[in-house]
Order: sequence, then structure tokens, then C-alpha cells
Amino acid sequence: MQLDQVVPFGRSLDEYRHIFSLSEADLRRRIVAVADGPASFNAEMQGRGGLVQSIDPLYRFDAEEIEQRFYAVVDGIIDQVRASPEDWVWSYHRSPEHLRDHRIRTLHRFLSDYEEGRQAGRYRIGELPDLAGDGDQFDLALCSHFLFLYSDHFSYEFHRASVDELLRLAPEVRIFPLVTLALKRSPYLDDLVRDLTRRGHAAEIVTTGYELQRGGNQMLRIRRGMGSSLSSPSTPGLDSSPSSA
Repeated sequence: MQLDQVVPFGRSLDEYRHIFSLSEADLRRRIVAVADGPASFNAEMQGRGGLVQSIDPLYRFDAEEIEQRFYAVVDGIIDQVRASPEDWVWSYHRSPEHLRDHRIRTLHRFLSDYEEGRQAGRYRIGELPDLAGDGDQFDLALCSHFLFLYSDHFSYEFHRASVDELLRLAPEVRIFPLVTLALKRSPYLDDLVRDLTRRGHAAEIVTTGYELQRGGNQMLRIRRGMGSSLSSPSTPGLDSSPSSA
């Protein structure tokens, strides 16, 4: 897969369940989804009373602009997928056509919630490695298809700073996948795990129930070390009421 920039694709709640091995207990936690793009995760979680804030630089655009950006790239990406059948596992998604249809349905679910969610503070403009705001606002931070995947675009220092920022927001972080666009294990992964462990955090590689890129079926799960806790202010745009998320 050859990409010049991060593409505006999003995943559904069911995909996130598989990607991040999310339990029902996990889904009751305060979640921040970083680099979430046009995922329907937030919208679907809102429908079931969940507390989710999505953060992405994409949210500086309105719904129409995001939709235009999606349709500007989707067919070219699916053409690359069709041209490299050996690189993909057709289990969760049955074919390139099924993948395309799923991405479109996910986009439309996101768009149906986006403007209301933006006003409620559930979609916030932000960009790693500096997401601003106070620390420990969330119980769980998720990062899908950005860190490690774009290792050719971003340095090791960027990845290290980004993980530190995610750990500032939540005591547990899950990142998926651990392979690059070229289906290679990220060259940063082992060094980052060693660094996290050296600094007292717990880091483990977990095989999940989702695989689309061949070999891309693992996530990195990180738990902040003791003594690294931060203050716990209220979350902008979120409160204890399910209707606010």
C-alpha cells in the first residue's frame, strides 16, 4: 500500500471491539479515541450511552468537506487493495467491495452524528503528539491505524512523544496495528516497548480477533506505571450524563 498522507478512513464500533479486544466493561469506561477520523465508533457509542471523545485534526473541516476528502481517495485505495490480493485477509471483510461498502456505511453513520457531536464536544480538533487539555481525563485511550502504521512518515521520537501524550490522558493505552503500510513490523516497536518498560510502564503485545492487513492482528497495550498518575479534572464536553457523549 502506497500512501502519501494519512487517509480519512474510519472504523465501526464492531471493528473497534475486535481491533482493541474491548469488553463490555471497557465500553463503560471513559474513552478517548485519538486519530479517530470519520469513525462511527463515537456515534454508535453515543447511541448506547457511552462516554467517548474523538480527537483528530480532520475535525477542523465540516461534514461536507470530510465527505469530499473521503470520496477523493476511496476508489484509489480499493484499487490498490484489489491489485495486491496476497496482502489482505478476507475474514472480517469478505472482499475489496465489501470493505469499500463498510467504509462508506461507517462514514455515513459518522456524518449523521458529526455536527451535533462537534457542538457537544465529542469531536475535538487535536493532533499528536500534543493534544492539549488536562491529564487523566479518561480511563482508556485508543489509537487506530495511525501510530506504527505510518512509521515511514513519522519518526521514532514522534511515536515516543505520542505514546507519552496518550498516557498523560489515560492510564491505559491501546494501539493497533503494529505493522506498517508495507506489512512489516514497525521498526519502532521493540525500542518503544523497552523504553516504556524501563520507565516503569507495563507494555504487552496482544493478538486480537481482527486481521485485514496480512500479519496485522496485534495491538500494543500499555498501562501507566505506578507513581505516574496525574490530576483528574473534568473532561471538556463530557460529564457523567450519557447524553453528553
